[in-house]
Amino acid sequence: MSEAPAAPPGASADHARPQDVGLLLPPRPRSGPRLLPARVAALCAVELQKLRHDRTELYTRAVQPALWLLIFGQTFTRIKAIPTGGIPYIDYLAPGIIAQSAMFVAIFYGIQIIWERDAGVLNKLLVTPTPRAALIIGKAFAAGVKSVVQAVVVVVIAALLGVALTRNPLELLGVAVVVVLGSAFFSCLSMTIAGIVLSRDRLMGFGQAITMPLFFASNALYPVAVMPGWLQAVSKANPLSYEVDALRGLLLGTPAHLALDLGVLVVAAALGVAAASSLLGRLAR
Repeated sequence: MSEAPAAPPGASADHARPQDVGLLLPPRPRSGPRLLPARVAALCAVELQKLRHDRTELYTRAVQPALWLLIFGQTFTRIKAIPTGGIPYIDYLAPGIIAQSAMFVAIFYGIQIIWERDAGVLNKLLVTPTPRAALIIGKAFAAGVKSVVQAVVVVVIAALLGVALTRNPLELLGVAVVVVLGSAFFSCLSMTIAGIVLSRDRLMGFGQAITMPLFFASNALYPVAVMPGWLQAVSKANPLSYEVDALRGLLLGTPAHLALDLGVLVVAAALGVAAASSLLGRLAR
């Protein structure tokens, strides 16, 4: 009998070409400047998926601004008790209600991060290479996107009530930027408080205690000039006042200090991210 043909020698890894070996290696993880934007985008997408699967929050949150515009706005437009610079009061009120709605979306974001801590999700995120700032910025940006959706609802309601708002695309884009910056600050403020109080019940108490004072101590309902002196000082330190001022300038064309308003909102958002990031480890203990 003849011998069986010998099997061809197997390819050895030692003789593999360098370009073939490179195909077998896993892709290098993003690092340095590329890591933060990638992680922020991923975390923001996760947050927005929750909104996609359950839109009930958007519908229920539209009730309160509608009531403000329908009842408070139309009533005080007839009374004409608040000086608004010659524009109808409901027009003057609409940007303030947009800012209020965005703040209410963002200010309870700390409750969500405490829930994630209790469910064990936060600890899993913190042991990954994801920077803590990326986690905070992702949540803050997601809060901003939710607030923009809420702002669109308020703009539609205001338009149906006859409020004369701008239709300039660039100005509307500026409105979206202002809303995102304001929501980023208030969501970071909420997460900072969460890192201090460490409890959902305490955070709800703090959230309810500061939202209405922030709203009434701003120019959302009335001009700063009609406030008492001490309240004017508080209003000037309130980021919500700068958000409302920018929104009025963009939506109504009233005199505004857009450069100052945007500068204050950017600085406030950056400080909020830094404060919330520094307390994130304490929240996860």
